Amino acid sequence: MMMLARNPAAAYRRVELDARIEASSAGELTRICLEEAVAALGQALLALGKDPAAVPRDPLARAQSITVWLARSVAPEHPLHASLVTFYGGLASQISANLRKPSPAEIGQVRGDLNDLLAAAA
Repeated sequence: MMMLARNPAAAYRRVELDARIEASSAGELTRICLEEAVAALGQALLALGKDPAAVPRDPLARAQSITVWLARSVAPEHPLHASLVTFYGGLASQISANLRKPSPAEIGQVRGDLNDLLAAAA
């Protein structure tokens, strides 16, 4: 709680996100997760642009946990279940590898893939 008190913008963002999640359907929740993963990867790219030697752990870890959640939450009856699980799982693995040795090109590719999926979901 103390961290949110030191960063009012983060607190407002978290409250807004919580409200969106609370009011969302399953499809909307997927879009929210995709948006958040894309944003986190964008933050990682910005951080790498400022300091290429530093691993942007927080945004990469956030994006990785979101893609893992997406892989685990695909409805079993969904016609693309196996493909989506493989897709999200592969992205989670790529992000995980970037937690050790970040590659702006690879992070950008993952971000682009998620953006493509987000656009298709719209």
